[in-house]
Amino acid sequence: MTHRTRIKICGLTREADLDAAVEAGADAIGLVLYERSPRYVSVERAAELARRLPAFVTPVCLFVNAAPALIEEALQAIPNALLQFHGDETPEACALPRRPFLRAARVSPGVDLLDFARQYPHAQGLLLDAHVEGYGGGGKVFDWSLIPPALPAPVVLSGGLSAANVTDGVLRVRPWAVDVSSGVEVAKGIKDAALMHRFCEAVRAADAQLAAL
Repeated sequence: MTHRTRIKICGLTREADLDAAVEAGADAIGLVLYERSPRYVSVERAAELARRLPAFVTPVCLFVNAAPALIEEALQAIPNALLQFHGDETPEACALPRRPFLRAARVSPGVDLLDFARQYPHAQGLLLDAHVEGYGGGGKVFDWSLIPPALPAPVVLSGGLSAANVTDGVLRVRPWAVDVSSGVEVAKGIKDAALMHRFCEAVRAADAQLAAL
């Protein structure tokens, strides 16, 4: 069976951008519930955006060391959300909401991704991002050769992706999904419809090349 790489576009803040992301072919959209992020949206705003999504496009709520009350509030407002933990959350904290979740790992030389993955056996996937100061995406590409070939969870490739490099990323890493934010923006939190289309087309081009092998 031909694999179709899933596409997540993260950091949506506007209705027009969300609609354009869906039209471009996004499988999931990310809503950042971390107040220090320039792409932050409140739970109320995230719920407004999530309600615009058609069936089979998944809202993903991104948290960074959030209080359990905030996570519960988001789940009440967006009951079909997938959770993404992007801070220092323990395995117990990630599992506590008893909901499907992604666990982000910041990749740098010396980081043992196999050990990290074993700590989060219930994660639906591991989102691999570049190691930067602070939390959240930094728009930086990391060394993809640091990814072990047999991680025990689906890989979501992130970190500085754009239409210019995502085809190569899919061909080299063969991830379950890719995640983009700054690579399809004209300003932080402001997406560009043409860039989102080009990004999704580049992912599909990589899938077509893999299917032809």
